[in-house]
Amino acid sequence: MNGRVLRGVVIAVVLSSGELSHAQGTSPQAAAPPASAPIARSIEDLGFLGGAVSNPPFTDTILEADSPFRRAMFDRGMALRANVVPRFTMNVIDGPVPANEQRYIGHRPTFIWGVNPVFTADLRQLRLKQAQLNVGLAWKWSNWEPAGPNTVTLSTLYFFKRWGDRRVEMKAGYHINDQEFVGLQVGGSSSTGAQGVYAVLPFEVGLSYYPLMAPTLNFRFRGPGRTYYKTGAQRSLDAAGGQATLDRNPTGLEFLQDGNGLLLINEVGFQRASTATTRQAWFRAGYMRNRTLYTNKRTGEQESGNYCAYALADLQVRAPEPSSPGRGLYLGASAMTVPSKFNAYDRYYEFRVYQRAPLASRPTDVITFIASHRGHSKYVTDSLAAQGRSAWTSSKSLTGTYTLHLSRGNYLSLSAGFQRGAAITPRVKNALTTTAYWILYL
Repeated sequence: MNGRVLRGVVIAVVLSSGELSHAQGTSPQAAAPPASAPIARSIEDLGFLGGAVSNPPFTDTILEADSPFRRAMFDRGMALRANVVPRFTMNVIDGPVPANEQRYIGHRPTFIWGVNPVFTADLRQLRLKQAQLNVGLAWKWSNWEPAGPNTVTLSTLYFFKRWGDRRVEMKAGYHINDQEFVGLQVGGSSSTGAQGVYAVLPFEVGLSYYPLMAPTLNFRFRGPGRTYYKTGAQRSLDAAGGQATLDRNPTGLEFLQDGNGLLLINEVGFQRASTATTRQAWFRAGYMRNRTLYTNKRTGEQESGNYCAYALADLQVRAPEPSSPGRGLYLGASAMTVPSKFNAYDRYYEFRVYQRAPLASRPTDVITFIASHRGHSKYVTDSLAAQGRSAWTSSKSLTGTYTLHLSRGNYLSLSAGFQRGAAITPRVKNALTTTAYWILYL
């Protein structure tokens, strides 16, 4: 599918989705059509819809759902919200290394800041139903460049449409697909923050991620028995990584880029919410394949065929309060693989245990324990050994996190994680990093 075809499909689908036609009778005796029933609207329809991750509702934001500002915008079918995310990480069992020797987040005290204002409109003026325009801006900064990229850019610019009783959903435009596929966030919520050793494998294969958006056309189809199928076509990020993507396309708006091919994503799953009689369950598996040329780390030649296969599962195993079915104990696991010949990190396995409402007095807090293993490409480590450089062949970590819901729209995650092999090279010492991750939802 070339760029003109993909652009044409996006435009055709968007234009065909509106209910804008009006029948005009030619006979004066023709009966007038019945008046349309008023559309039931909720401010939550202006939140983030159709993704693999959820944000807290407008009722759980600092500006609230019923503030004069929110009501005035909602009366016009619009909403403006923002997420503010400061994060600090440091290693507490060893002194900081010189700045030019830092190899992982926390090797030196590492600050990461992010601000993400998002404007949404339900397009009621165009008489569209179950539709949304989403426009987001991103500011990200870190005092360690590899934790970036540092930028101010658009993060989203897409049209969302839903048909039927949530049976079919579409997003067309510019988006960040780490919010759409895989489901990396613990419990499927952005409020839990990043946990454990981050699973970078989907991003090595070109999946778009905050703040690097890309042209995308996604569909989700809900099947029988809470099953679903989700598919996407995305212009790949740069094979050289996030900073190269930003350097070549600072605004993110360039539709096609030389050398960046098509990334196709397919995911199937089963997703069931908690109720008084059922426990939450989410199983998903997917495969993404990239037509972009990557450097074969064994031969040095440029080849296509990079891919990522993944399977994840989360299951609620204990629900002590039928009146609050989301509370309780959960188990989860992840497995991912990518080709060693194209990617520095080639395997990722994770096991997680988390408890919603660990204390009766803290019903919206979450406590999490994660054990992970990340494999390193043998072609990379063998090459480093041949150069006389030290390297870890894998990385292991154990992380515990407590997320406090301090007040409306105010979450603080405090974590401690032990890592063995935090960087591929050099063979750095084991680390015990502590992280304070604060999220404000405005």
